[in-house]
Amino acid sequence: MPQPDADSAGVRFPPPLMFLGALIIGVLLQFIWSLPFLPWRIGMFSGTIVFGLGVLLVASAALLFTRAGTGLPPWTPTTQLVIRGPYRITRNPMYLGMAMIQAGLGLCLGSLWILFMLVPVLWWIRHKVIAAEEAYMEEKFGNAYRDYCGRVRRWL
Repeated sequence: MPQPDADSAGVRFPPPLMFLGALIIGVLLQFIWSLPFLPWRIGMFSGTIVFGLGVLLVASAALLFTRAGTGLPPWTPTTQLVIRGPYRITRNPMYLGMAMIQAGLGLCLGSLWILFMLVPVLWWIRHKVIAAEEAYMEEKFGNAYRDYCGRVRRWL
């Protein structure tokens, strides 16, 4: 696991790996005990849209971080408060986008298990990752971050 920088939120486990692990568990559970879900065409259509929007959300948020010259992984320093683009709508567009990617795959594959596995991942992201990131951001950016939190919701 990466060692967190002293000037960081201190998150040690990469959140994308948490989503990937939940996805893999959901796929395995689907093979063990298939739960009928949606007709194939409806699942593929809706899942493709949700998946694509999730990819766009993650990519646009990551691009803004890169352009701002601030650390993308949560164990590296945040040098700037990024509040443009999708950050005007949600304080966590990357995590929201990753959840949409997993939900889209669950719809495409017709797997309730993949969707069910979002519950523990989102709990972990909210209580272990976002909580640490919010405390770090508030300490680092003070009133500017508190004002931002007052204007923009955590998820949607």
